[in-house]
Amino acid sequence: MDSVATLDIFSLLTSLWINRFYIYLALAVGISLWICFHIVIRKQDKNSQEKCVSKETQNLMANGYISDQKKVFVSGVKIFYGSQTGTAKGFAMNLAEEIISLDLPVIIINLKEYDPDDHLVEEVTSKNVCVFLVATYTDGRPTESAEWFSKWLEEASSDFRFGKTYLKGMRYAVFGLGNSAYVNHFNKVGKNFDKWLWMLGAHRVVTHGEGDCNVVQSKHGSIEADFTAWKTKFLSQLQALQKGEKKACGGNCRKGKCRSKWQSSEEMEPESPLQDRLHHRDTEEEELFESTSEEESGPEDHESLNSIVDVEDLGKIMNHMKKDKSMLRGRGGCYKHTFYGIESHRCMETTPSLACANKCVFCWRHHTNPVGTEWRWKMDHPEMILKEAIENHQNMIKQFKGVPGVKEERFKEGMTVKHCALSLVGEPIMYPEINQFLKLLHECKISSFLVTNAQFPVEIRNLKPVTQLYVSVDASTKESLKKIDRPLFKDFWQRFLDSLKALVAKQQRTVYRLTLVKAWNVDELQAYAELVSLGSPDFIEVKGVTYCGESSASSLTMANVPWHEEVVRFVRELVDLISGYEIACEHEHSNCLLIAHKKFKIDGEWWTWIDYDRFQDLIQEYEHSGGSKTFSTKDYMAKTPHWALFGASERGFDPKDIRHQRKIKSKSLSGC
Repeated sequence: MDSVATLDIFSLLTSLWINRFYIYLALAVGISLWICFHIVIRKQDKNSQEKCVSKETQNLMANGYISDQKKVFVSGVKIFYGSQTGTAKGFAMNLAEEIISLDLPVIIINLKEYDPDDHLVEEVTSKNVCVFLVATYTDGRPTESAEWFSKWLEEASSDFRFGKTYLKGMRYAVFGLGNSAYVNHFNKVGKNFDKWLWMLGAHRVVTHGEGDCNVVQSKHGSIEADFTAWKTKFLSQLQALQKGEKKACGGNCRKGKCRSKWQSSEEMEPESPLQDRLHHRDTEEEELFESTSEEESGPEDHESLNSIVDVEDLGKIMNHMKKDKSMLRGRGGCYKHTFYGIESHRCMETTPSLACANKCVFCWRHHTNPVGTEWRWKMDHPEMILKEAIENHQNMIKQFKGVPGVKEERFKEGMTVKHCALSLVGEPIMYPEINQFLKLLHECKISSFLVTNAQFPVEIRNLKPVTQLYVSVDASTKESLKKIDRPLFKDFWQRFLDSLKALVAKQQRTVYRLTLVKAWNVDELQAYAELVSLGSPDFIEVKGVTYCGESSASSLTMANVPWHEEVVRFVRELVDLISGYEIACEHEHSNCLLIAHKKFKIDGEWWTWIDYDRFQDLIQEYEHSGGSKTFSTKDYMAKTPHWALFGASERGFDPKDIRHQRKIKSKSLSGC
């Protein structure tokens, strides 16, 4: 029996083995059917659930519990006003009531309490519509409450660092209040606000309105009626924008595009190639009914942005408003603060001579200043120049009164000039009374920083002591100097060399200023090293040129702008070629480094800063002695703080201040 059972099991196993492929096939088919069955079941369950949810949703919508989700085109309205007598504020409140009736949130903002540096760029993505109600005050100036905002807009609109797309996406409308009895200044502030916002790329939703206090000339009989007429137009546009409708703004338009009233009709002829070229930049969103500077700009707007600027001269374009504002608000100073301890808000930049003997490719003046090889113009007295320069500085500081963030103690300090940089434009040393002007500065306890273009060696030798004397060394060979500085003197190279040699005899601080222009002068290391040995300066400032757009006066492009890392590499290589010098300080933000002679490194610590009080004592002793009691650089040097040193984590930013990163929407324009 056991053998028979064993045989049956063996036969069964043999049969299974022989038919194993059929068994595998059956199992595969079975598994496939099982999978398909479950897929069908799950699909049916899902469809059933969707139908159930759809019916429930429809029921809820029918009963008002759920509404259709619509795209939000306007999230709210911000009304900014600048008022002197309260009229603009009253209009703001009136407009707010009307907007609230459209179920839109409204915020009313006094321009005096608003910081455009920190917040205006936020309106690019906020989906708000910003309304500006601004009055024109005495002599075409803004009211006190709007003065700072107006100044900021003016500077930003012509500052290449912001660009023509800085406020692209922001939507705005402007209504100005004025009096046509003052023909030359009628509604000047409102027109300027409209223009400057437009130049920054903001979208105008309605043509700017003009209210006239002169009832005789008022278009609608009174300023209130003028505002009501404009308000009606604006509210109509606002409602259209809420719905996402395409609608012309109702102004002087073509194909739904606004034309600014401040532009002449000749500038906007339909066949204008410039206009046709700019219209290619329109976007689908702009075609609702908005207008931007990209669509309307004329030649004069392009010219305002076209220049090549030395990094040090950026503040000159804006009358130093930016560096002073930054220092007043505790947001850091310029590179001179890092290198030498200058208080930027107390530094007055001016010049006694607009004329120059060079036509440098990076001249920020577009070569509009006079040029010549000798003084042949009417000369102002040094006393008058100094008096008006101080007054202009104080008036500039006064404009920051009440500006958000300005520190009271620094505002008070800024009213007293402590430093003077004679480098605004031109060649200061050409001024026949330059030594008398320097004497007046020192009598007022104002330190002197004089910059020369190294074309007047005799005048350099005859120059009385200054706190610090700069010589611009823009190139190191005759060929490159001619190409970059474009000097007027035929013997420019010999004059250049003699000017450098004249520095050796100077007992006070001397500085070489090197402006790096890629592909023009960055490969001349050995030649630069030879020039250093020629003049033996105390310091060498090395900084990169900054690109500011195209210019007919220059062929420089973005390719000529060195990155900060490239400037650092150049400086390292230069220091390896010159004995007795080391890298002392760095100001990354200005794309600038300072090479200092080792005599300013005492016991392993740098002393590149200046003891300004000590200098004033020394210069007065020098004057009282008739020049017999001299002094040297070591007599008024001060210890450099650790944060200003090359290699410090602060990269030249004073830790006592708070670093503020501007919210830049547009792409950076420069390598630094």
